Amino acid sequence: MVGPGARLLILGSFPSEASLAAGHYYAHPRNLFWTILGQLLGEPLAAMPFERRYAIVVAHGIAIWDVISACRREGSLDSAIRDSRPNDFSRLRELAPGIERVVFNGRHAGRYAGAFRDQGYDVLVLPSTSPAHAAMPAADKLAAWRQALSPFLRT
Repeated sequence: MVGPGARLLILGSFPSEASLAAGHYYAHPRNLFWTILGQLLGEPLAAMPFERRYAIVVAHGIAIWDVISACRREGSLDSAIRDSRPNDFSRLRELAPGIERVVFNGRHAGRYAGAFRDQGYDVLVLPSTSPAHAAMPAADKLAAWRQALSPFLRT
């Protein structure tokens, strides 16, 4: 989901089983992605239908994508990903020339940070919003995401 007006790109690793089954980004009900992003945008995103969430995110200049286009994996853990193929980001500047910052949702996605940094993007690796990364309190995740995203949010 990359709109031409995007200033910020959020990259996850690969959709969870719940997300794949639902056909939507971050569909697992315990994933904090929509809750955190909703708090930052001042919108109750987690309570909205996905298409409405996407419209709001695009209106705020945010793009969402994954670093991996295909892989083998049993379950939903990033640590179980095997034989992954990265997405083709070669047209990213053409699709969304205004992207200034690329943030990675977790360390697994963050493995691709160097490639984006080499292309001149400002990059940050943020704490994963996944329920599998429960060691960090939600308030700490929110604070890290707020610091990284605040300069790029249209609120």
